[in-house]
Amino acid sequence: MASVSPPVAVLCYTQTSPRTRRNHPNSSRKNLSSQKKQKPSKNGGGLGNIVEVVQKDVEFLKAGFSKGMQWANKAFRIPEVSKSVEDLIWLRNIEDSRATSFRFPSWPQPYYAELSGVDLFLADLKAMEVYASYFYYLTKMWTKPLPEMYDADVVTEYFTLRPHVVALRLLEVFTAFASATIKFRISRIGSEGEDDARESISDYNFGIVLKETMLNLGPTFIKVGQSLSTRPDIIGHEVSKALSELNDQIPPFPRAEAMKIIEEELGSPMHAYFSYISEKPVAAASFGQVYKATTHDGFDVAVKVQRPNLRHVVVRDIYILRIGLGLLQKIAKRKSDLRLYADELGKGLIGELDYNLEAANAFGFREVHSRFTFISVPQVFRHLSKKRVLTMEWMAGDSPSELMSVSSEESNRKLLDLVNKGVEASLIQLLETGLMHADPHSGNLRYTSSGKIGFLDFGLLCRMEKKHQFAMLSSVVHIVNGDWASLVHDLTEMDVVRPGTNIRRFTMDLEDALGEVEFKNGMPDVKFSRVLGNIWSVALKYHCRMPPYYVLVLRSLASLEGFAVAADPTFKTFEAAYPYVLQKLLVDNSAATRRILHSVVFNRRREFQWQKLAVFLRIGATRTGLQSLMPLNTRAQSAAGVAPEVNLANLALKLLPSRNGLVLRRLIMTADAVSLIRALASHEASPFRKQLSKIIADILYKWMSKALESKLSSQVIVASGTNHEYESILRDRRLRVIFFKSLNSARKDPIVLLRFCWASFTVLFVASAMACRAVLATLVASYWSRLLYSSKKIAATV
Repeated sequence: MASVSPPVAVLCYTQTSPRTRRNHPNSSRKNLSSQKKQKPSKNGGGLGNIVEVVQKDVEFLKAGFSKGMQWANKAFRIPEVSKSVEDLIWLRNIEDSRATSFRFPSWPQPYYAELSGVDLFLADLKAMEVYASYFYYLTKMWTKPLPEMYDADVVTEYFTLRPHVVALRLLEVFTAFASATIKFRISRIGSEGEDDARESISDYNFGIVLKETMLNLGPTFIKVGQSLSTRPDIIGHEVSKALSELNDQIPPFPRAEAMKIIEEELGSPMHAYFSYISEKPVAAASFGQVYKATTHDGFDVAVKVQRPNLRHVVVRDIYILRIGLGLLQKIAKRKSDLRLYADELGKGLIGELDYNLEAANAFGFREVHSRFTFISVPQVFRHLSKKRVLTMEWMAGDSPSELMSVSSEESNRKLLDLVNKGVEASLIQLLETGLMHADPHSGNLRYTSSGKIGFLDFGLLCRMEKKHQFAMLSSVVHIVNGDWASLVHDLTEMDVVRPGTNIRRFTMDLEDALGEVEFKNGMPDVKFSRVLGNIWSVALKYHCRMPPYYVLVLRSLASLEGFAVAADPTFKTFEAAYPYVLQKLLVDNSAATRRILHSVVFNRRREFQWQKLAVFLRIGATRTGLQSLMPLNTRAQSAAGVAPEVNLANLALKLLPSRNGLVLRRLIMTADAVSLIRALASHEASPFRKQLSKIIADILYKWMSKALESKLSSQVIVASGTNHEYESILRDRRLRVIFFKSLNSARKDPIVLLRFCWASFTVLFVASAMACRAVLATLVASYWSRLLYSSKKIAATV
């Protein structure tokens, strides 16, 4: 085989030419001795070199075979012959779209009655007629085509009549994975280095071999590989890194076939609709490829064309997966029907093959999220979209993989901005609109020049129920607060924990798994994927269900965290997500959100916990999420150059009387009055009391200024520019009702009431002192300026 290989492979170890060896024999000996002393290569010395030469020989043979196949395809019309053979194997020639549903007939039973010779002959003819009708009925069943929509029973019936198709595919899959196993074993021969480095290289090599196998096995396996690439918590970081290349390295199909599909679907020649279409596809996906085109109106569009003969291939692989999961269920003796996962996957993938459905999904997604300015969704051109062709507005921008490939501060900034907006967009889809993009991998996200996050590929969307939306919202809050018992309740509401599960033992195991989570400034100091992995390990132990929406949501957030960590290793998904969660809880005045808020701020006796509320608000007070709840003219004061404690007090005091403070006011109204008064007089509330003192001092200063101005003939007091939002706090009737109700209820605890009176006296005393000091300073400054003005006037006169 080595004789066929390129010259480089044979001569790569020859250090000198023959003339040099003949003129310098000593040098030859030195070279030979130095070669003996050389350190073995990473591939294991001589054996590794043989493997390398064999690999190059195989590549050379592959290239020659590929050129030969290209010539044979043109000379002998192999694609047309292959298509005819494929139709014959699949029995497509006899399929009839108008065929009705059939049931399998029972095998004719023999009947031997006491008959004469003629009667027996006639009976034999009758039996032959029955058998002939049986086989004729079977052939009629072959006329029924593959269903347009996925139906497990109909698909099973279809492939039961075509066992040879399933057997050939099983043989192909088995051969591919057996070959991949051999390749992986050969790549590990002679590998050297430290254990950790060797293990990392081994995992990456395994991912590369698995990626090549997925590419060879076709679209369905590519889809599975893309899904696995977003789950490093399950398959490992190195394998996930290798499989992520499936998003960018999918080989395209010929342009002639793509143009033929476009013309078949649109019903006219291509130039009737487009003035320009690119020669090569700008992107190739597992189910189709995209061309950049220009309409006659001058719009730049992306034309997505489906791969030929795709539906039969995808449904066949789903059927094989269904068989495998059924066998696994029997071997593992699982109670749940594992075949339902294959059915769910089949429904999703078959739905992706209908571009009319994807066009409707894109239109609905764009309409629902149009009010969020940072989310960009391309427009669909309905008249240029059919079942196998989809035309959408061209979206220019950088994908996450492109940003990660460029190591610069600007690309890192864009990537982090993309991830932060992606997390917020995912939470909006999850908690507000209920319509989630179910496939947010690198190829389907864009960061536009205007700083927006763009979504592509709407073949698979997930619609959330309100019950599940609130359960997910509650789970985020309870993870941040370390309330694992409440998290188990949330998992039950999400239909993850099965009925009949031992909740007590499940909670104990979950506490053990998540007990190592450390909290820093009120937030879990851990990656989201790690928390997710711990929850999944406990869930698998108790045979929990994994609803499709739950898997899609977690995969989306884990995928975004993976992008962010590439730019900022300290990125935490919880820190990016929690401000929006706070905003949702403080604005959405529903029974479900109030119940979640009460579980955070109140204990079981409905006593107010100021520490919990302080942590709850402190996280959002320094971020933009809660700033949008405050009046426009006060956001700048609360955001710039202010200590976090003061900012927290500002947020609470300005939020209470505002329109967005309804939830917070109702929360205080339902609290235990004694605990509320105790919280106001506690040490933790000292920043709140200090800020309240400044507000009262500001208002007293204004009143005293007006009183002095009315008694003095000339205006000597300079206006202080008091913020009117502060004054509205004391004038707000709703807050006065809440205050006096709490004060009246607190009379049953004299000690708490005495502490509150002392704290109130301190606040008023400090406020009065601050107001008097401000008035005195203003008077002195006013008279001093008048005195200086008079002295300057006298000096000018002299």
